[in-house]
Amino acid sequence: MQNLRKRRIEKVLVENDLYLLWKDGMEARLSYFDLRDACPCALCVNELTGEKILKSSEIRQDIQPSRSEFVGNYALRFYWNDGHDSGIYNFRMLRELCEHTL
Repeated sequence: MQNLRKRRIEKVLVENDLYLLWKDGMEARLSYFDLRDACPCALCVNELTGEKILKSSEIRQDIQPSRSEFVGNYALRFYWNDGHDSGIYNFRMLRELCEHTL
């Protein structure tokens, strides 16, 4: 389990899913499947059209990060157990995912 602090995110816990506590008090849990499915990298989303390339059906049901890290003061990066590690999830995107799950 990791307990980390950064700019707009107050706390991040990585356990069975991703728990985010935002500085404004908003709390949310995101499943690793949903996070992997939302990967914004060029391997998963067409850079020109924005069309999703990654097929949800191709994501392992037991997907989880082997590790994670902050990228500067604006994003999180996950190293997934399927070998994928190029997605950088900026805080705005994470916040939108959190609001969508409420």
